[in-house]
Amino acid sequence: MSSEVLKPQTQNKKSYARSHAFLERSLKSIPLGSQTFSKSHIQLPEGCSPLYLERGYGSRVVDIDGNEFVDLLMALAPILLGYCDPDVDQAIKNQLEKGISFSMPTTLETELAERMIEMIPCAQAVRFGKNGSDATSAGIRLARAFTKRDKIIACGYHGWHDWYIGSTSRHLGVPQTTRDLTISIPYNNLDVLHQAFKDHPGEIAAMIMEPMNAEKPHDGYLQSVKEIVHQNGAVLIFDEVVTGFRHANGGAQELFGVTPDLAAFGKAMANGMPLSAITGRADIMALMTDIFFSGTFGGEALSLAASIAVVDKLRREPVVETIWEKGRSFQSKVNALIEKYELGAIFKMKGQPCFGVMAITPPEHVRLEAIRTVMLQKLIEHDFLTLGIFIMNYAFTPEDEAVAVHAFDKTFEHIAQELAYKPEEFEKRMDIKPIEPVFQVRKS
Repeated sequence: MSSEVLKPQTQNKKSYARSHAFLERSLKSIPLGSQTFSKSHIQLPEGCSPLYLERGYGSRVVDIDGNEFVDLLMALAPILLGYCDPDVDQAIKNQLEKGISFSMPTTLETELAERMIEMIPCAQAVRFGKNGSDATSAGIRLARAFTKRDKIIACGYHGWHDWYIGSTSRHLGVPQTTRDLTISIPYNNLDVLHQAFKDHPGEIAAMIMEPMNAEKPHDGYLQSVKEIVHQNGAVLIFDEVVTGFRHANGGAQELFGVTPDLAAFGKAMANGMPLSAITGRADIMALMTDIFFSGTFGGEALSLAASIAVVDKLRREPVVETIWEKGRSFQSKVNALIEKYELGAIFKMKGQPCFGVMAITPPEHVRLEAIRTVMLQKLIEHDFLTLGIFIMNYAFTPEDEAVAVHAFDKTFEHIAQELAYKPEEFEKRMDIKPIEPVFQVRKS
């Protein structure tokens, strides 16, 4: 399908009849109708959103009703090169002819591990999982085994397993004794980190953190974190599930020049195939022979072949440089529209060009959830799919950018008009319910 099919224009109201009918069917057999909270109907504007996608190509997706969108959700960040990247797809096809899973390891495990060790600063040994949660949880178990301590400091989002999710408001089903072992702290705040170690002397096994998300690290922050963690005999773990293979070939640790003891990777490392990795110092990783981290599908061959193709393309072509360049162009145009409609007090693009986040500070009398929901509703109405994050990919074209920028133009125009007329009634005038968050990890 040509990228010329979808052009920026005022669209007629879309039909989502098949999506809505299929949701009714799905809810009879699948709680939530989805395997992932952030991909489910409860996180999309009700009644005016695509709920089930059928295919993707480049930076575009098509839903089961035939509606086409420019997509900068990128499957929640696994898609680095674009949907149906020919090099990755060919690697998968080639391996499929040989087999998917085997009774013993294949050489692919070692071939990918060697590539990662060459590319990632902290990597001296590697083990593979399937989801980012596998890798972060493996890092926590390694750190506890290495330090013989139990407590964890967490900074950011780290997956669904008990040790982390128990520290959030979504802790139903997690024992209190487990919840008490994890201390959540804010980003860019060294005083709180110092206090956590002071309050729990000799008890903290590791600090696990996203080296960057919506907020950029203050000058010297990551280096200071490393020094504080090491001074207190703990292990520093970077959760690079999001930043890995996107912020730099070697992740945020390469970008910022701070090497952790361990790092978890996932999402973009196989361009949509399920694969994650825990890597780091050889002396800590050696404990993999003593702890239990073992899964039937850790060495599944299609994902390993896909990841090798991704890494080889990263080293062969200017993938990261290109997505940063594309991101700068897109974000600059969105920022110009924020200025055009005098919405700078409300909307601010944060993060990096390769992975932007729209921070929203609602005006008085208007809830953040209401502003965000209207923003998503209008963007989707004008053929642009996002949840307020903008994950750049290698396949993003000037035509894709034109559609996305046009969508923001129409969206900001609508929001500015609504806020100019009785902002205290903004939510009352909405024709859909505001989307409520699953839980809040970080403040915008």
